[in-house]
Amino acid sequence: MSTKVTGGSRRHSDHFEPQDADPHEQRRLRGQLEAIDYAAYVANREVIGQTLPSLDPASLQKLAVLTAGARARWAAEALRLAHSGSPVTPDQAARLTSARTAFDELTEAYEAIRRMVERGYVTLKS
Repeated sequence: MSTKVTGGSRRHSDHFEPQDADPHEQRRLRGQLEAIDYAAYVANREVIGQTLPSLDPASLQKLAVLTAGARARWAAEALRLAHSGSPVTPDQAARLTSARTAFDELTEAYEAIRRMVERGYVTLKS
């Protein structure tokens, strides 16, 4: 099983790789797996294309600005806590966690949209 690091998280590839020595059986199985992958591609393209019909660079720039703001708020909150000189209270830790979670979610959304464009599920309007 291979592991990929994406955006700070790990994704495990659990794709089956046939070990059968018979080349005809391997080809048959690969053909079936390709058909499954193609069905997933078509489904993603149809559903995502309907959900995000007007994806354009301006929308992605807005997402980038929102994500940058979330990163800045997270870092600013951490620095504010550091400069206070006091131990971190549970409420302060919760605020810091909330800021990080917002940044993480926005980053993951950006990565997901990038993959959608890269895989051809949606076309970026010019």
